[in-house]
Amino acid sequence: MSALFDPENAIYPFPAKPARLSADEKTFYIEKIKGLLKERNAVMVAHYYTDPEIQALAEETGGCVADSLEMARFGSTHPASTLLVAGVRFMGETAKILSPEKTVLMPTLQAECSLDLGCPIDEFNAFCDAHPDRTVVVYANTSAAVKARADWVVTSSIAVELIDHLDSLGEKIIWAPDRHLGRYVTQKTGADVLCWQGACIVHDEFKTQALLRMKTLYPDAAVLVHPESPQAIVELADAVGSTSQLIQAARQLPHPQMIVATDRGIFYKMQQAVPDKILLEAPTAGEGATCRSCAHCPWMAMNGLKAIAEGLEQGGAQHEIAVDPALREAALLPLNRMLSFAAELKLKVKGNA
Repeated sequence: MSALFDPENAIYPFPAKPARLSADEKTFYIEKIKGLLKERNAVMVAHYYTDPEIQALAEETGGCVADSLEMARFGSTHPASTLLVAGVRFMGETAKILSPEKTVLMPTLQAECSLDLGCPIDEFNAFCDAHPDRTVVVYANTSAAVKARADWVVTSSIAVELIDHLDSLGEKIIWAPDRHLGRYVTQKTGADVLCWQGACIVHDEFKTQALLRMKTLYPDAAVLVHPESPQAIVELADAVGSTSQLIQAARQLPHPQMIVATDRGIFYKMQQAVPDKILLEAPTAGEGATCRSCAHCPWMAMNGLKAIAEGLEQGGAQHEIAVDPALREAALLPLNRMLSFAAELKLKVKGNA
């Protein structure tokens, strides 16, 4: 890895927060978006981490709320000719890779991800070139170019199973970009994993001592943790998993309260799943430290109602995702490998049930 770039200690400038809308403005833009979706033969797909009103609108208009891969998969099978992706840029790219014939629009192409920003392709190519004997596995939270360099793409929901499978074949792994998730799968599988040192700015901020104090305040609460969180936070968890797995854990655990260590955008769908339970944000500040993200991705927050309406109305280079055809073909290979593996894993689990 080049000495010029240090993803572990990189600090990214946050975007400005969108201006707050009045109740009348919200009503105006919601109705406008509904009309534009029909006009453009478009469907809206939103990530779990977008604001609740965005998730509600996606559901109300026949779209979906999901993780990044399920968003792209939903879009690829939906008959709409245009996809409006409310999320961050790599999600729009993934949707375009799986649906090249469709127009993929985003509220803004400036919605980034610290994991994507922290794994630039030139640096990552050099890292991979230095270890040619290793199988390259990259998280979905990466650019199309980084996916194209990989042998496998993976999501947090199947990361442990995939690395365990590759380890059983005797393969040594390069894992990118999240160091915490990389450490987690290494501990779970015992595989030989060399980690890129990126991190999610939201999950990296959860504080151990503050969480311990919170547990004493809420002794009947379960702790739900995304594996992009630091090891000390993971070790305090009653359940560790992807966004969809944490929602499922909230359903299954008997606890009346849930302390949730992931982006607070998940509360919208989690509360739907457990309407009678109390959901609490895990602390992102403590011991005199202040939070930067405060449990909500600043780039996800860019997906406001006004921006969505502008994306649908204006289209064009400011809003439309484009992926070079050759790059798309290269990135599609590891994505398809993951989809096939996930489908086989689902059948296996179903067969063992």
